[in-house]
Amino acid sequence: MAEQKRDYYEVLGVEKNADDAAIKKAYRVLAKKYHPDMNPGDADAEKKFKEASEAYAVLSDPEKRRQYDQFGHAAFDGGAGAGGFDFSGADFSDIFGDLFGDFFGGRSRSQSNGPMKGANLRTSVRISFEEAVFGCKKEIELTVKETCKTCNGSGAKPGTSPETCTKCGGKGQVVFTRQSLFGGTIRSVEPCPDCQGSGKVIKEKCLDCGGTGYIPMKKRYSVDIPAGIDNGQSTRMPGLGEPGINGGPRGDVLIEVIVGRHPIFQRQDFDIYSTVPMSFAVAALGGEILIDTVDGKVIYDVKPGTQTDTRVRLRGKGVPSWRNKDVRGDHYVTLVVQVPDRLKPEAKELLRQFDELTGDTLNAAKAASGQDGSGEGKESSPKEGKKKKFWK
Repeated sequence: MAEQKRDYYEVLGVEKNADDAAIKKAYRVLAKKYHPDMNPGDADAEKKFKEASEAYAVLSDPEKRRQYDQFGHAAFDGGAGAGGFDFSGADFSDIFGDLFGDFFGGRSRSQSNGPMKGANLRTSVRISFEEAVFGCKKEIELTVKETCKTCNGSGAKPGTSPETCTKCGGKGQVVFTRQSLFGGTIRSVEPCPDCQGSGKVIKEKCLDCGGTGYIPMKKRYSVDIPAGIDNGQSTRMPGLGEPGINGGPRGDVLIEVIVGRHPIFQRQDFDIYSTVPMSFAVAALGGEILIDTVDGKVIYDVKPGTQTDTRVRLRGKGVPSWRNKDVRGDHYVTLVVQVPDRLKPEAKELLRQFDELTGDTLNAAKAASGQDGSGEGKESSPKEGKKKKFWK
């Protein structure tokens, strides 16, 4: 038993009173989704593509749509082609010329040989961490194409002129016809291979520029690097890229910024992070320390009893915003207690006395295990009891 066809309106997902624009839009979506070239080897996608194409071929044609609305699928029984429908008279060029012009190696016919902006040039520049924060000026060297003075940009030998292309008649485009999957034809508009879309052919080329109309030249430019730029981001210099096509404007130059590492600071978005050492005395008693920031050294008052790995926030000492350099991120500083590795005998003795008064941590392990230095157990003295109580 033959498989029963779905309603064409249901296939495209439109109402029966849908206008031509809605039908075309619905088919474009399905064609792009299920086209076999977009889904190689997918039999289900190919089946859905053929089903949608058959529905569109009928509903996009006023006469066929009238017959279908009156008789349904019976109006086309006995036809040839996929699923009993004849696609030989269907024209999908309007759809595929737009959707798959680039896919088939051409351009959509909405494009013409009119003025087109030139390609962008890319380069990179290295800057320091501080230069990225506050902005700077840098010099770059580029090889750019300048108009050939010999032919004034025409590309033709002096005394001659470009001629109208005979293949495209000066239009810059030609129409190619291909066979569709269903036995019909697909037309696509593509750039003329003889004139590369310019509509003109140069018989005698300028010897200086080789017919291109441009001479490569090295030039130096001063680039404004904006404050707040981050590693890998780019800044743009308009109008300094490749020359336009058919009188179009030049492209732009995109300068990628490579920011060097800083020995102290690290950056995340618009915030800066660093680690600052402080002595045990400052951490315990409190006191002032110097903190390096991108704006210079600042004095910070450490509170008594500050623990190691405490993080403090310096508001407005971070990186400026691209949009408003007066708005800045913050600087987060992690305070780490620095342990001295060289102590004089006097200092060591004073530190032992300090430890006895603040918990006797040097003997805490022995006291907890009930052993003295000789390995024999001993009772805790009243003084040690007080120490343990103080420690708790």
